[in-house]
Amino acid sequence: MAARAGEQAARSSVWLGGGTRRGRGGGQPSGLDRDRITAATVRLLDAEGLDRFSMRRLAADLNVTAMSVYWYVDTKDELLELALDEVFGEPALPAPDDGAADWRDLLRTLAREYRALLVRHPWVPPLIGRYLNIGPNSLAFSRAIHQVVRRAGLPVHGITGAISAVFQFVYGYGTIQGHFMSRVAEAGVTPDEYHAQMMASVGGTPDTAAVIEETRDIMDARGGATVDEMLDRDFTFALDLLVAGIEAMVERSGPARDTGPRNDGPDRPPA
Repeated sequence: MAARAGEQAARSSVWLGGGTRRGRGGGQPSGLDRDRITAATVRLLDAEGLDRFSMRRLAADLNVTAMSVYWYVDTKDELLELALDEVFGEPALPAPDDGAADWRDLLRTLAREYRALLVRHPWVPPLIGRYLNIGPNSLAFSRAIHQVVRRAGLPVHGITGAISAVFQFVYGYGTIQGHFMSRVAEAGVTPDEYHAQMMASVGGTPDTAAVIEETRDIMDARGGATVDEMLDRDFTFALDLLVAGIEAMVERSGPARDTGPRNDGPDRPPA
């Protein structure tokens, strides 16, 4: 019974079977189409978050009945999977035939793009890993990452580990930054105002004030006049550490036997 449930979960995706339909036939109700529904879903998730999202709320936003939406998707999960793949079409991907570009620069660009996506859409992190992520945009993003990391010269068995090191770091960094930005928006202040208020609050409590004082030299050396600058500097330095780690592993392992591009199979975007 458990094995059957696991097999069903592994096959469950809007991109498999009949889930990719654009209507059940007999015309399009209310002038809808799947692209319009997906775009509205992304817009609503950005505005109100994942917890408040519902098919009924989406139908109201589109000024249609809920049954009209169900003409194009069977479940809410299918719609969330479509929305997830939609936003994975936003990152700028390197040209696959750009052999002159340095893999380090390409990797940094992909990492920055991924971070920006997670911060821009704070509802995305909880959905990554919940689905198979085999939509066209997700696969294109994953394939670009594989092609870039292959060019670093790592042995083949180390490629997925390098991808995990970089992009799971980015996932964590972008997710926490997205949470912070959501709190700032809810408070109705700027990030710098929120940070100043937070530091003043923790500085007024003996226990937390002591910790802040112990790390003052670190905070001062961190630099950055604004929250955005501080976050960018920390992210850049951490990413440089990871790139340096990949370089060190390449040197330790010797030249890779296979670093060329391949037609990689389906892989979900890193998380």
